Amino acid sequence: MKSFLIPTLLLILMSSCKKEFSGDNYVAYFGGEVANPNNPYVLFCKNNEVIDTIPLNKDNTFFKKFDSLAPGLYSFKHEPEYQYVYFDKNDSIKVHIDSKDFDESIIFCGRGDRKNNFLMEMYLRNEKDKNNMFETFDYPFEKFNKYINKTNSENEKFYKSRKEEIKWSDEFDVYASGIVKFPHYTKKEIYPIIHKMRTGEDVLSKLPKDYYAFRDQIDYSNEALTEFSPFVMYLDHMLNNVGAINYHNHFSDCDLALKMNINKLNIADTLIKNEKVKNIVLNNIAFRYLMEDQNVVNNTEFLKTYHKYSTDKSKKNEILKIGNAIQLLTEGKKLPEVQLVDSKGTKISSNDLIKKNTVLFFWSEKLNSHLIAAHKKVLALKSKYPNYNFIAINLDDNTEQWKTDLKKYNFGNITELKCVNFEDIRAKWAITKVHRTIIVNADKTIKNGFTNMFEVNFEDELK
Repeated sequence: MKSFLIPTLLLILMSSCKKEFSGDNYVAYFGGEVANPNNPYVLFCKNNEVIDTIPLNKDNTFFKKFDSLAPGLYSFKHEPEYQYVYFDKNDSIKVHIDSKDFDESIIFCGRGDRKNNFLMEMYLRNEKDKNNMFETFDYPFEKFNKYINKTNSENEKFYKSRKEEIKWSDEFDVYASGIVKFPHYTKKEIYPIIHKMRTGEDVLSKLPKDYYAFRDQIDYSNEALTEFSPFVMYLDHMLNNVGAINYHNHFSDCDLALKMNINKLNIADTLIKNEKVKNIVLNNIAFRYLMEDQNVVNNTEFLKTYHKYSTDKSKKNEILKIGNAIQLLTEGKKLPEVQLVDSKGTKISSNDLIKKNTVLFFWSEKLNSHLIAAHKKVLALKSKYPNYNFIAINLDDNTEQWKTDLKKYNFGNITELKCVNFEDIRAKWAITKVHRTIIVNADKTIKNGFTNMFEVNFEDELK
């Protein structure tokens, strides 16, 4: 662990621990220091929403007094990294961060530090264990089970000793116990799947009858767990496991994915009784599925089941936006208008852009291998299909970086444009992944709104 000097500003945090607080006083403090900062702020968040943007001072320290902060689990982000921090009533917590070694560098001090340091220690133990698990999934069941039970026993012992020592609240124990048990449960869920993938052996028939008995002990409707990553990860693997189709040889990959994800929606509806939690889980399943699927018919079928179970009609619901866009992108409909811009800064309507058969494809500087492969593929297609116009659309925010990339890669005579507003193009064209390709007829009607130029039969669409 690294030591660091406590700036004068942060002494306020330490002295605040000595104050007496009244029963209705929910004042809390959060501060710290960021070594080697990536940006000039720290984000303080709850349930993936930013509550406060806390600026760094010249000495890279930060400090925030909350006049009223409800006890519970929060997170702090110094992008691109994040970690959890738990506040009991009137906690005064400071944290040391080094962006070059984010997780390993984190140390909490002040009132409320010990329980947060426990979460960090368990997180690091889990990460170390995860790195050691790769070959373990090759083990026969008895050896695998012995290994994970030994690790879990050590973690349980560590958890119980710290719980007795710190005497934390029942509310915090939801996370303290969860960070121990959910990684263990996740290993048990994925073992039969990964073992078969890596060794070819199907061990399901060899598992004890009570192998999955732990599932019955989990409170799937606990709202406190919905944004807690160890639980979210476990739930994802469990749903994949339970929702799997045994006779998958009867289906194409596309249809198999549809049936499996509809199964997951059905299971979530049966399993989770809390409406708020159920909606969050349904949204997670739907978003991940729609990120991958390229079939408009299957998307529509999937969304029928989603709408049957989901009661989330909020304006923030991304699934509703994607579903609405999918309906607008069916074959034969006019492509919805979006605004694009060329390298000279001239804005262009997509309606004015399409004057003959057109292929629209997308790229991001963040996915370097895809941007190169996509442009190489299009250069080859251009020579074979001269009756088509091929247009590349960059999805990034940074215009200067886009111009730099255009000069760097010299993509030839491909029309290069950039989206003006990513949220608008995502909403109207259902852009959930950069690998999407859209084929538009000369009359501006959609030929295929959900395809991929790297699919085996893609060229058949151009004939």
